[in-house]
Amino acid sequence: MWRNSASFSSKLLSSSNPNSGSTFLSSAISSANYAFGRSLSHSPSSTGDLKLGFPKLDRIPSSGFASSAATAIDASLRARDVVDLARHYGRCYWELSKARLSMLVVATSGAGYVLGSGSAIDYVGLCCTCAGTMMVAASANSLNQVFEINNDAKMNRTKNRPLPSARITVPHAVSWASSVGAAGTALLACQANMMAAGLAASNLFLYAFVYTPLKQIHPVNTWVGAVVGAIPPLLGWVAASGQVSLNGMVLPAALYFWQIPHFMALAYLCRSDYTAGGFRMFSLADASGERTALVALRNCLYLIPLGYLAYDWGITSGWFCLESTLLALAITGTALSFYLNRTTKNARRMFHASLLYLPVFMSGLLLHRIPDNQQLVGEEEGGIVENLSSSETLAQEIEFNGQKKVKYAGVGTQARPPVAFASVAPFPFLPAPIYPTS
Repeated sequence: MWRNSASFSSKLLSSSNPNSGSTFLSSAISSANYAFGRSLSHSPSSTGDLKLGFPKLDRIPSSGFASSAATAIDASLRARDVVDLARHYGRCYWELSKARLSMLVVATSGAGYVLGSGSAIDYVGLCCTCAGTMMVAASANSLNQVFEINNDAKMNRTKNRPLPSARITVPHAVSWASSVGAAGTALLACQANMMAAGLAASNLFLYAFVYTPLKQIHPVNTWVGAVVGAIPPLLGWVAASGQVSLNGMVLPAALYFWQIPHFMALAYLCRSDYTAGGFRMFSLADASGERTALVALRNCLYLIPLGYLAYDWGITSGWFCLESTLLALAITGTALSFYLNRTTKNARRMFHASLLYLPVFMSGLLLHRIPDNQQLVGEEEGGIVENLSSSETLAQEIEFNGQKKVKYAGVGTQARPPVAFASVAPFPFLPAPIYPTS
């Protein structure tokens, strides 16, 4: 019925004004879209204005409006293309940099910086050190994928990376790696010190140009890779303190020994992939897995004394000694289980234990650290200020206003020398302890 009445109304209106121009309905709730649709659907020579008590809508030339609409649509498409392009390359850079692995490297470098800062932490320096480390790590990981593009294409877990999948070109990846590597090294040189920048550049060279080709030549690549992983916390310590010291070796030692069971578990779990990719991992020459499990177990045992060393050298309190020992015994238990029963389930359990060990170890190290690692101790009588380490804390009795007071040890006195086994196995890379001659 509504359709009939509408038809009748239209006929009545057209018959009442047969010689009129274009009929143009206007509404009080008119919009630009409505005007555009009406202007396209009615030719200007059809009928005149229809007066139904609504305000009159000015005519808009259809050609001009259509041109502006097309321009707006074109601009919108161009903006969408730019966003899609940025998202594409951002994703490629993220995967080339192995961002999650690089953030782990940054975490170890930041922990080393905090440990080497003493009582006052320079947060601007910490942020710059972490940013520089992140850029250098991203550069090293990108170059690693450039050199291993053919190997990655043969492995299931790596064949969808940006280079094997042709989502980005090799020259583009090399340009990205070179630019971020140079920028990260320059940032460390300007905001930290030249020694930290040198460690970053050396680690970049060691990872990209030594460790990467060794993966296809000899199983020793695992140990070289462990050295690469141990340098970032030392870099952080050097960036904060400006020097390499024995105290700064605890976290690098933990990173070195931790990586061996971590990599051995991964190499055992991914043996078929590594074989297809042409990588000479230690587990490929060990069909039974006995030697792989034994190496992992031995390096887990090396983690046990690290808590005592951190306490003995005045880096942390005694609580960390206990916590670190229990943590090392836990990961050693998983390694022993894998050695006694070499199954995929036990290898995966050891791998998961290694993932848990490192963040808990670093958190405990930072939580229980002694912040006054290098403090200023003054004598009230002479006004002499000496630089003393927190390990030099022998009680010294002095007379002041007729009373005895306890102060820090005199200059050159060492309360507890580092334990003698620090310079021999299982710590062959640590320098020999230096004892005072007098």
